[in-house]
Amino acid sequence: MNRFQKSKNPAFIFDLGGVLLDWNPRYLFRKLFDGDEKRIDFFLEEICPQEWNMRQDAGYPVAQAIEERCRLYPEYSQAIHAYYERYQETVSGEISGTVQILAELRAADYPLCALSNWSWETFSLIRGDHAFLEWFDELVISGREGIIKPDAAIFELAARRVGRRPQDCLFIDDYQLNISAAEQLGMQALLFTSPETLREDLVSRGLLG
Repeated sequence: MNRFQKSKNPAFIFDLGGVLLDWNPRYLFRKLFDGDEKRIDFFLEEICPQEWNMRQDAGYPVAQAIEERCRLYPEYSQAIHAYYERYQETVSGEISGTVQILAELRAADYPLCALSNWSWETFSLIRGDHAFLEWFDELVISGREGIIKPDAAIFELAARRVGRRPQDCLFIDDYQLNISAAEQLGMQALLFTSPETLREDLVSRGLLG
C-alpha cells in the first residue's frame, strides 16, 4: 500500500538537522572568518570537510579528531577547536513549522523516533536547549550507535526501537540518499523541503487533520 491507515498507528521517524533543527557550521564560521565566504568554503571543504565530521557522527572521539586535524593544519588550530568548543553556535534554532507538526503527531499518539547522524558528544551539548527532543519515544543517534545513515542497519534499528516493521514506519529526511536507503528497506519516506510541503504531504496521506 502507498498509504498508511491511521488505525494501524504507524511510527514516524524524523531526521533532526535540516528538518527540526537549523544546523549549519557556516553560522559559526561566518563569525570566525568575518563573513568571508571564500575562506569559509575552503575551511569546510579542505580543513574540516563533511567527511571528517561524519567520522565523529559515527562515534569517533571528538578530542582525538581535533588533535589529529590540528597536527595536519596547525595554522587553523583555533578554528578547528572552535568547531566543537563553540558547537552550539552551529545551531541557529528550531524549524518551528516542523516542530508544530511533531507536536500534532504527538498529540495524536503516533510513535515518534528521531534518527540522526550526529556525534553523541555534540548532540549532548544541544539536547537540553530544545524541549521537543524529549517528545520522542526513541532517539537513535548515530554517534551513540556506531552506525550512520544511509546504512540499512540504522533504519532497521530505529524501526525495532519503536516496535514496528520498516514498512509500518514513515521516515522524513532532507537528504535524498537517506530517503532512497529507507525506501529500499521498505519504509515509506518523504524528502523534506519545507514544513509547509511536509504538512501537505501528511494531510494528503490522512495522517494529519
